[in-house]
Amino acid sequence: METTLDPEKQKQAKQYARIRRRLWLVDTLLSAAYALAWLFLGWSISIRTWLSTLITENWSLIPGSDWLIIALYIVIFGSAYAIINLPLGYYSGFILPHRFGQSNQSLKDWVVDQLKGLAIGAPLGLLMLELLYLALRLTGNAWWLWVAGGLLLFNVLISNLAPILIMPLFNKYVPLGDEHKELEERLLNLAKRANTRVKGVFKFDMSKRTKAANAALTGLGNTRRIILGDTLINEFTSDEIETVLAHELGHHVHKDIPFLIAFGTLSITLSLFIASLALDSAVSFFSFTSPADVAAFPALMLILSAYGLLTSPIDNAISRWRENMADDYALSSTKKGEAFASAFTRLANQNLGEIDPEKWVVFMFYSHPPLGERIEKAKRFSA
Repeated sequence: METTLDPEKQKQAKQYARIRRRLWLVDTLLSAAYALAWLFLGWSISIRTWLSTLITENWSLIPGSDWLIIALYIVIFGSAYAIINLPLGYYSGFILPHRFGQSNQSLKDWVVDQLKGLAIGAPLGLLMLELLYLALRLTGNAWWLWVAGGLLLFNVLISNLAPILIMPLFNKYVPLGDEHKELEERLLNLAKRANTRVKGVFKFDMSKRTKAANAALTGLGNTRRIILGDTLINEFTSDEIETVLAHELGHHVHKDIPFLIAFGTLSITLSLFIASLALDSAVSFFSFTSPADVAAFPALMLILSAYGLLTSPIDNAISRWRENMADDYALSSTKKGEAFASAFTRLANQNLGEIDPEKWVVFMFYSHPPLGERIEKAKRFSA
């Protein structure tokens, strides 16, 4: 039986996408206004001065305890923003998905997820910022090059370790088992034909958070594995799952992970170089002591955010190009155009995916081709 688009779901998808874009704009403006307030109202220098006095005099620690000043400054800066942004985060992360029937989470589980994310992200973020300011203090004008190299190493490590250290903290991953033996063999054969070594096929409890469906090829080297959401297994046919996974394998065949890491590293390096020039101007304008002055952190945040906003259409265009290539591989390797079209039609219905967004929306926000284009491509292939 042919899967068809649900017109009512598409109306909801358009409304859902429009609201999320507005929330993104509010969040972007709020974070920019917050950083600007710290700079122009003098809060940043005042907090840094107070912390420096507190540590070097009141706590009788030796001058030069820069790492502690940085840590406490970042905690104050980040905590205040987290409190201000909490209502927006609660609405966009909990209320809105429930309103559109996309979330299964209780409030308790959502809060636990936020706390887990904070427990992982805060120490990692603080460590990276400490290393950033260490580079600023020790390497002078070449700090941007050292930081770019460090971020490259971090990205490779996190890609390799996330499937075994971080992702299991949020979801339970289990082998498919005898119940889905035929599907497992089919997907492993698909991986073998793509010359992709995987550690196995795993199911994860996606349904405990969302009604959406997804699959992925995660990890690098000896941590690479196929993961399938239980929502995908329960709602999709084996042929449809095969085409979805073939798309993910297409990224491996086209070496998209090293390609995107290399492209991302070049982009980050350029952004940091531009940031180093702009930061020097900010130091002069706001009378910071040096680029290594943590009081200049809001300025650095604004500079990098502005760069990311300006270059995101380029990043998205590169990503859509590689996603198109992966779609082509999925169709040519499985020869199942009808199943591919059916799978992405189901995804549009189940995930509230907008099939025909406006061109400016695709240009600004879409890292994947619109679902309507992908469905039509599969139908043309099948024909």
